Amino acid sequence: MNLNRLIDHTKLGPKVSKQQIDQLIEEAKKHNFKSICVDPIYVSYAKKALKGSTVLVCTVVGFPAGTHLKSVKVFETEQAIKDGADEIDMVINQNALINGDQDLVYEEIKAVKEACGNRVLKVIIETANLTDDQKEIACNLAVKAKADYVKTSTGFSGGGATIEDVKLMRQTVGSKLGVKASGGIGTYEKAKEMIDAGATRIGASKGVAIVQKTEEKKNDTDTTY
Repeated sequence: MNLNRLIDHTKLGPKVSKQQIDQLIEEAKKHNFKSICVDPIYVSYAKKALKGSTVLVCTVVGFPAGTHLKSVKVFETEQAIKDGADEIDMVINQNALINGDQDLVYEEIKAVKEACGNRVLKVIIETANLTDDQKEIACNLAVKAKADYVKTSTGFSGGGATIEDVKLMRQTVGSKLGVKASGGIGTYEKAKEMIDAGATRIGASKGVAIVQKTEEKKNDTDTTY
């Protein structure tokens, strides 16, 4: 298993400098991560810096609360794609889901997926804020709207990925969608647990630490005495 190719190497937030983005890019190129996940303001910059690399550029929409209007999320998506984004991680409208307005949630995901075209859409359902029933509903709406992944968490809502949530999400979407585990995954062991539970992508700001442990394990296996 090439764990590095399952990692979205992530740096998001209100206090991220261009120097930190430069470091993220260099680490991603060195370890050949699947993507870097950055705020929309850095998409164009990252795309240019990664030219000629296999590393994709992922960005966020409706982040982190998900309470933006559908039209705003669509605009954010269209602009991100113009700037060079390969993948979009969109936060659903949790308020609508909690209020039972499934049509709004579905139409929003559908509209953003249409704006994505052939780019990958990952739907962040923010599992820490939902009941198991609501998690299942959100996953089923993502399937119906033809998203590509469901994702556990933003990492900004006081809770991250859990093995139980990843298992529930995988059971709900089956083989139709990928499952991205994100939030609080900082070690090889934690990442491996998530993959064993059904995750097919890992969002992590500590991707380097995760893959370095992977490389150590590989070296131990390859050693002959």
